[in-house]
Amino acid sequence: MSRSAHPAGPRHADVLPEGHYSAPPADLNALDEKVWSRTVTRDADGALTVGGIAVARLAEEFGTPAYFLDESDFRARCRAWADAFGPDADVFYAGKAFLSRAVVRWLTEEGLNLDVCSGGELTTALDAGMPAERIAFHGNNKTVAEIERAVGAGVGRIVLDSFQEIVRVAHIAQRHGIRQRVQIRVTVGVEAHTHEFIATAHEDQKFGIALAGGQAAEAVRRALSLDGLDLIGVHSHIGSQIFDMAGFEVSARRVVQLLAEIRDEHGVELPEIDLGGGLGIAYTSDDDPREPHEIAKALSDIVTRECEAAKLRTPRISVEPGRAIVGPTAFTLYEVGTIKPLEGLRTYVSVDGGMSDNIRTALYDAEYSVALVSRTSDAEPMLVRVVGKHCESGDIVVKDAFLPADLAPGDLIAVPATGAYCRSMASNYNHALRPPVVAVRDGEARVIVRRETEEDLLRLDVG
Repeated sequence: MSRSAHPAGPRHADVLPEGHYSAPPADLNALDEKVWSRTVTRDADGALTVGGIAVARLAEEFGTPAYFLDESDFRARCRAWADAFGPDADVFYAGKAFLSRAVVRWLTEEGLNLDVCSGGELTTALDAGMPAERIAFHGNNKTVAEIERAVGAGVGRIVLDSFQEIVRVAHIAQRHGIRQRVQIRVTVGVEAHTHEFIATAHEDQKFGIALAGGQAAEAVRRALSLDGLDLIGVHSHIGSQIFDMAGFEVSARRVVQLLAEIRDEHGVELPEIDLGGGLGIAYTSDDDPREPHEIAKALSDIVTRECEAAKLRTPRISVEPGRAIVGPTAFTLYEVGTIKPLEGLRTYVSVDGGMSDNIRTALYDAEYSVALVSRTSDAEPMLVRVVGKHCESGDIVVKDAFLPADLAPGDLIAVPATGAYCRSMASNYNHALRPPVVAVRDGEARVIVRRETEEDLLRLDVG
């Protein structure tokens, strides 16, 4: 592998430009456990391994770019969430983070439920054997065909997101001769401390029915009046990548107040409350996520306290972790293609993927870590921006990070914590081929979502 010298961008902290980075780490070869899956380590040669397999072997067998998912870690996180909340609560994995038939089977075996939000996700769940009664169906504009499929399959709950949907679901359920279990999604006016595009509980957005102006109360009246619906509770989701529990406390207080108003007006105490998901993970060493048992205790204490104050029986709690389960379990492996130093600024490192396999940096200004993983290096740190190969100046994978100054074309680098929303939001921009997802466990690796081929692209192009 070539190690030829090339002109370098800034390397020392005292000459670095302003940007989205901390000071260079003391050891570029060290792996921060917070951002990597639990079986990731370095072997005797300094190469990264996952599930006991070195990345060079994975790259040779499966190519790059590719997502490598640590199955043991995924299963352990499922069990941690289930154990933290116990038998008196429900944990629904949010399938939008990443879903495949293999993942559905793992969820089923580990005892988790599943939250889907499209006909495609529902089809995948049912095809892989998830019992329909363990599925919740979300979405702000479910089509009639999707509702028909969900009701006909016997999904355990449908989360109602609008007044029109209340009527649609009721009519379809009546036609099927059942009372469909439903929850009403309520926007509670809490804006989580996160990017505005992924904060979902303030009123000025597309999700849910607002508490403000009595809209949620009216939705409850309509749902209770329709024979096709069995209203079991209310749902609230306040955003994504959240570390602070204060938002959940305000949300729970307002939702419990609504439950008290429902009791007072209708003589009904709804038995369930869904607090959504959105719990954050570590993308960089600066992030400090909470453990599932801490989250479970905090949410249980909040709901119990608010219900006691309102003289309500404590409802059964549901949560919907997606990113918090799958996010830390995967990394994306790239091969370095070109290295372009900009004197006094930074060095641009181009890889063989980009925004087609990780749109989050361009879309959300998301921050990631990156590491040289095919070897170790004693070279001094070099400020880099990892970019993709697409025809967009915003095609950035990692905005600002440090890699060794002897980085060369052909090196393998990896971006951790890409299990959530990367493959799910991947695209064919520039006719790129979406990467495979490879599950790794106990020294074995297998493709669970194959790499797209040029034949796949041409097969869809019927012109």
